[in-house]
Amino acid sequence: MSTFEEYAALARHLASQQRAGEQGAAAEAQRRRDLDAAVASLDHRLTAQGQRLDQLGHTIGVTPGTPAPPPPGPPPVAPPVSGPPVGYAGARPEPGTGPTGGAAAAPGRPEVGAYAQPGGPEPDRALPVAVSATAAGVPAPRAGQVDPATELELARRWADEADRHAQQAELLAQQPALLPTWSPAARAVAVYLGFAGVSVLLMLVMVLASGMGAVGTTTLYAWMCAGLPAASFIGGWLVLNRWGRPAVGAATPPRYPVLGFLLCFLAVPLAYCGYLLLFRTLR
Repeated sequence: MSTFEEYAALARHLASQQRAGEQGAAAEAQRRRDLDAAVASLDHRLTAQGQRLDQLGHTIGVTPGTPAPPPPGPPPVAPPVSGPPVGYAGARPEPGTGPTGGAAAAPGRPEVGAYAQPGGPEPDRALPVAVSATAAGVPAPRAGQVDPATELELARRWADEADRHAQQAELLAQQPALLPTWSPAARAVAVYLGFAGVSVLLMLVMVLASGMGAVGTTTLYAWMCAGLPAASFIGGWLVLNRWGRPAVGAATPPRYPVLGFLLCFLAVPLAYCGYLLLFRTLR
């Protein structure tokens, strides 16, 4: 009766072990499927990041696909020398070679005879040479196993960091080089007013030159009403077109031509009128 109970207990133990093994195999298979899905998702994400970086490289004028210099590797290992080593039992010296000559010369010990002379000093014995485990052919201890889930989590964190830096680069690339923190309208007003101010200074110089007779009245009015305002407008237009364009985003920068025309063609005549009014008031 005890034998049947022991058999039943053993059968139950084997069944529980089989169920545990099946559950462990199912859990391992599910873990592998999860890892494969995560690897595929990360690969798709890294591919999209590479394409986006290629687009940014084309935008800023960098050709993608330039091979990086190879990392420094270990120094080259000299190939083993063919033939038996010195002191090998199978290497027999030629007769008559070595200081002692004849068959009495010990292999690898050319200056010490193989047989001690009676009554003479005892020859020095060779000490054993220490040989490293690697040189003796013993394999080095293997590194610990790498957890795929841990490595995948680290790769996902690096991908998140790359996404963050890519977003910062895109935000910087969407800002123009000229007054990047200003709005487009404020930038255009500042540029057109700057060129109009230069034109006003030139107009004042021409007014002083006209008072001294160096510039005629017709030439003064022509430059004041048409030449200087047109030059201011064209200069502001070119500056906004060159430095007001973001590296990524809008192909045509906002230049506000109507606003620029009004600012440039009204600033010089109004400045001249103000100059005349101030001159008459002071007189």
